[in-house]
Amino acid sequence: MNIEEKCIFLEERITRLNEIGIALSTEKDTNKLFELILEEAKNITNADGRTLYMVDEKGNLKFEIMRNDSMDTIMGGTSGIDIPFPAVPKYFDDGEPNLSNVSAYAAITGNTINIEDAYEEKGYDFSGAKSYDKSSGYRSKSFLTMPLKNHENEIIGVMQLINATDNNTGEVISFSPEVQEQVESIASQGAVALTNKRLVEELKNLFESFIKLIATAIDKKSPYTGGHCERVPLITTMLADAVEKVDYGKYKDFSMTEDERYELYIAGWLHDCGKVATPPHVVDKGTKLETITDRIDTIKTRFEVLRRDAEIDFLKKKLELNGTANGEAKNLEKEYTEKLEQLNDDEAFIEKCNVGGEFMEKELQNRVLDIANYDYEQQGDKTSFLSENEVRNLNIPKGTLLPEEREIINDHIVITIDMLEQLPYPKHLKNVPEFAGGHHEKLDGTGYPKGLKADQMSVQAKMMAIADIYEALTAADRPYKDGKKLSMAMRIMGFMKNDYHIDKDLFEIFVKEGVYKKYAKDYLSKSQIDEVDKKALLS
Repeated sequence: MNIEEKCIFLEERITRLNEIGIALSTEKDTNKLFELILEEAKNITNADGRTLYMVDEKGNLKFEIMRNDSMDTIMGGTSGIDIPFPAVPKYFDDGEPNLSNVSAYAAITGNTINIEDAYEEKGYDFSGAKSYDKSSGYRSKSFLTMPLKNHENEIIGVMQLINATDNNTGEVISFSPEVQEQVESIASQGAVALTNKRLVEELKNLFESFIKLIATAIDKKSPYTGGHCERVPLITTMLADAVEKVDYGKYKDFSMTEDERYELYIAGWLHDCGKVATPPHVVDKGTKLETITDRIDTIKTRFEVLRRDAEIDFLKKKLELNGTANGEAKNLEKEYTEKLEQLNDDEAFIEKCNVGGEFMEKELQNRVLDIANYDYEQQGDKTSFLSENEVRNLNIPKGTLLPEEREIINDHIVITIDMLEQLPYPKHLKNVPEFAGGHHEKLDGTGYPKGLKADQMSVQAKMMAIADIYEALTAADRPYKDGKKLSMAMRIMGFMKNDYHIDKDLFEIFVKEGVYKKYAKDYLSKSQIDEVDKKALLS
């Protein structure tokens, strides 16, 4: 090779090293990254066999990838074929270093080992290779074994190449010093790429763990919402999977990249993070009269007082009769009995009102007002049987929350958006605030907090809205209600679809592709799962 040819060769090699460096730095899949390293080493050396070991949690060398062209061996990596060989120990049980194994030696010393002929080499134990050769008819000759070092000069793995071959003759040759230098450069670039990927994964895991910690803290804050922050991203992901698969309707061409799916997943976990600022006495208001304690017990005591007063009044009047006027005595007994029955019935009614529900009719609200006007004495002073605040709470028409308490609950989404918008997101997570903050918006603009309409909402936010509603309707851990049966939950969502509160095309997929059913099977009680009229829902 003359000087001109050598210059051209070196220029091509430098260009290739730059290209492989870029490829290594951009590859996200670890197995593909491993294979890129080995493949480029093969291009440089024309090595017949290639093995990549990575240091495992015990410090041993675990087989990650094995390739041998002439033996047609493809194991590990993206092949999906497990490598049956045990990890190579760096140290024996007695603590002595495994310096006889060439791969372990490279990992222990940090040195590259270039062996011209394993059968002539006396310094290392090649009995394993020789045994393989004997059984397979292969001939392991030249070896190039080098460590992979991270940015802190720690050994993270070992690359081993076997049987460099001459491009012209196909004969097995040794690994030249020039080739060794080039492969060491590839190994160095590969190690950096692997380290960077590990650092990214570690930061990603830390980020996710922190997010889940916040979500868990929110769910643990109240026994009534436990698991909500975990279940919503699950349902959202299930719906997203279904949307991407369909070949019909408005969203047949919808798709998400891996980054976009991850973005939606993170948004799902964070969709209620603002609840960290919601007062527990509002979140945990399981009954209408609940504050620190359930005031129903105080009212029950008042009923007991009324019954006592009725009894005292009855006994006084009975004594006044002094055994005379049997007719009056019987009427007195009847009035007393009727009074007790009325008080018991009123007490049961107030207890039932306190539980809350889907709707309280005006007639029932008026009855609460009538009971509030009962004559009642407290410490010698006449007062209303029910206070104005108690009446107001007992007459809550739906659920257990007063309008101002509902506003506090609703305000969590404002806090969520404020919190999320302050975070310095990387580019692939920039839409998290919008996805997470839009799950209480309605397509007709009547939602909150921004009153967005359909064309102002992302598909992802619309998906999360469906997931949030479905989870809320079927959840069995809410303070004011039991988890609804599947048919009722889906019927309500059908009404919401017709009222333009949720996206009808996404709801169609939710129904047709059985997303609701799949979730119900795994996460709802058997008593909640009943037959759903899909035809009616889609009409």
